[in-house]
Amino acid sequence: MIIATLILLGSFVVLFLLRVPVALSLALSSVLTGLYLGIPLEVVGQTMLNSLNSFSLLAIPLFILAGEIMGEGGISRRLIDLSNLLVGRFRGGLAIVNVVASMFFGGITGSSVADASSIGSIMIPMMRQKGYDKDYSVAVTITASIQGVLIPPSHNIILYALAAGGVSITALFAAGIVPGIVLAIALMIVAYIIAVRRRYPRGEKIPRERWLRIIWEGILSLTTAAIILGGILGGIFTANESAAIAVLYAFIIVFLVFRDIPIRRAHVIFMNTFIRLSAVLFLISASAAFSWFLSYLQVPNEVMQALTSISGNKYVVLLIINLILLALGLIMDMAPLILIATPVLLPVVQQFGMSPVQFGIILMLNLGIGLLTPPVGSALFVGCAIGELPIEKVTRAQLPFLAVMFVVLMLITYIPGITMALPNIVAK
Repeated sequence: MIIATLILLGSFVVLFLLRVPVALSLALSSVLTGLYLGIPLEVVGQTMLNSLNSFSLLAIPLFILAGEIMGEGGISRRLIDLSNLLVGRFRGGLAIVNVVASMFFGGITGSSVADASSIGSIMIPMMRQKGYDKDYSVAVTITASIQGVLIPPSHNIILYALAAGGVSITALFAAGIVPGIVLAIALMIVAYIIAVRRRYPRGEKIPRERWLRIIWEGILSLTTAAIILGGILGGIFTANESAAIAVLYAFIIVFLVFRDIPIRRAHVIFMNTFIRLSAVLFLISASAAFSWFLSYLQVPNEVMQALTSISGNKYVVLLIINLILLALGLIMDMAPLILIATPVLLPVVQQFGMSPVQFGIILMLNLGIGLLTPPVGSALFVGCAIGELPIEKVTRAQLPFLAVMFVVLMLITYIPGITMALPNIVAK
């Protein structure tokens, strides 16, 4: 068993270091381990196929499609205008607008990378034009984008629900709302403090004659998020049903109401959706086989014994788990880490009485921070590309924001009520 475990984990690490795509690395490691153990490769293939035979998976392509439609349809600009109307008058107002707009947009797309790209392409040049430092503008944008992995409809939360063995998506969506808001408030406080110290300007007043249009278009844009949240949390829709309705609503708003893009652009949206979806589904199937071998080789039990041997104190073990996840986030992208780490670490935290729902949100924020850190932070790369800045400069600029994100991470780790209050209300 020890040799088989070394083959499984060692081959994956070697392939990963050779820059083989993560999904392919997982599949090849599973095949090599199966060959060593004499397990028929049909079992590996069957495990991969069975992982895709889940009705809950239907929500992922629908949420991705809804996010692609809204991202292409000028929704980010309208949400920025609404946020500017609400909070833009404060000192450093554009930075606060950036955070609020990212919170709104994350509630529509569920993707931090899409958030950083859509909001950043507008806000970073705008902030630079108004006298904000470019590295500060990029740092605010990318750290604010991480709200998208917490606030529904994050498709990463759906991946976690599947990897955790069918945890309620409704409960997970509810659990992400309060931590997402706490994170937004924390980021706004840091942005404001830095803005005051650097004497960044106040936002310009918006003429009253524009208020009504901005509010109306903002409400129409946010209705997608309201459909998803209200429908699921109110027990009106399932996750799949709300995703389907969100796609229909997004299509109507973008192509028939706002009409910022022509209908012929629909094929580009569908193609982008299929490309993203194919990568996600291959990753899910490959990680299912990898996780099956982890369980077969009793790796989760070994990890549990190793962690509890270090300390029997719940708080120490949870801190160690957080540090492990933060370290893994430095070298691997979010989606594969969710699928690999969940079956290994979830049994450990459950032994200490933590709910799988709370752990899911802790995992999301941990790996969300990983999107901001080199060498594989995808949100970091997007921000640097838009801002035309080197990675090291942006990394230094976002250190105050990363520090406050770590504080929020500790809060949701050690204060269960932050994540569990809403799920407990919805469950009643």
